[in-house]
Amino acid sequence: MPIEDYSAAAQKIAAFLKSLTTLGELRLKYRITAGAGAADPDGLEAREIYVELAGPDASLLTQRGGELLRSLEHVAAKIIRLDAEEHDKVSFDAHNFKALRARELKLAAETAAEKVRRTGQPYSFAPMSSRERRMLHLAFRSYDDLETSSSGEGLRRFVVAYPKGHELTKARSRR
Repeated sequence: MPIEDYSAAAQKIAAFLKSLTTLGELRLKYRITAGAGAADPDGLEAREIYVELAGPDASLLTQRGGELLRSLEHVAAKIIRLDAEEHDKVSFDAHNFKALRARELKLAAETAAEKVRRTGQPYSFAPMSSRERRMLHLAFRSYDDLETSSSGEGLRRFVVAYPKGHELTKARSRR
């Protein structure tokens, strides 16, 4: 279900964060941006609601690879009743953690693209979350001569980049 009323969705997320910070005694401030202003300038996230968190306890959110940030995003997406495939429309960040990670992924995509072009061989990234895999797929959209696919299962799922028309492509089309 798409976000139809950005103001109402932002208010629900704000109420959730107010409860979380009050009851959890977290020293956090937040700023919620919804609609066109929330768009990712790099185009790697499909976000329509962007929540920036700051304050003395913001570092708690970025520990363990941003696990708590992702959890907050998940809960917020559930609160505003987004379908699972639309969860990436809500994005939380603290200390530019996710923005820096997005830049890392974009740089990794550029490096991998160069390697795939030079060797003609597929390049497999380390396993990562579905959101980060999506960001890699989007980063590769600008390369007309390369393709990507996800492989593996569950927590071991990863992205593979390869030249367009490579055997991976042919094997996928025969299935």
